[in-house]
Amino acid sequence: MPRIPSVPPVTWALIVANTAIYILQLGARDGFIRSFALWPLGASPALGPDALGAFQPWQLVTYSFLHGSFTHLFLNMLALFMFGSEIERLFGTRRYLAYYFAAVLAAAVTQIAVSTATGSFYPTVGASGGVFGLLLAYGIYFPRRTIVLLFPPIPMPAWLFVIVYAVIELYLGVTGTQAGVAHFAHLGGMVGGFLMLRYWRRRPRLRQ
Repeated sequence: MPRIPSVPPVTWALIVANTAIYILQLGARDGFIRSFALWPLGASPALGPDALGAFQPWQLVTYSFLHGSFTHLFLNMLALFMFGSEIERLFGTRRYLAYYFAAVLAAAVTQIAVSTATGSFYPTVGASGGVFGLLLAYGIYFPRRTIVLLFPPIPMPAWLFVIVYAVIELYLGVTGTQAGVAHFAHLGGMVGGFLMLRYWRRRPRLRQ
């Protein structure tokens, strides 16, 4: 019987942490979202005084551990398991952790910039920025691996999957046809991952 590879430690810890915080989030009051979701630079009275949040520096990271629904959490954790496990084995724990949170931070900065430009004052939650960074790395280092879309279930090589997904995200973000999803934050996670890879290529790799 073939041996099923175990989930690497950082990927496993991220999945457990995201799941535990989601459970905590379900029982918490609205102040939990106001404190730890990613809020734009400013606030809108139209949302009402009880719904307002204010930007705080820690939200650049904490937002990535919150999720809007169980489906949101499940899809992100599935992608984290699929792509993150392979990338962690390739990068090693410390470099993988640095890469993941570089994507998370880049996604947050992108979302803040877009929110400021568009005048949106709604909070952002979810690990998607980090996941999209991992997806980019997967497409670069395992370009010939086959990935199957969920809807529709079409198999394609990883490099093509990454390009198709990025184009879809850009289209949805520009046209605004899927409201309530931070498409530009997803693209920001990819950009952050790309910049991190370029930075590492110019420096010798440290031993893990």
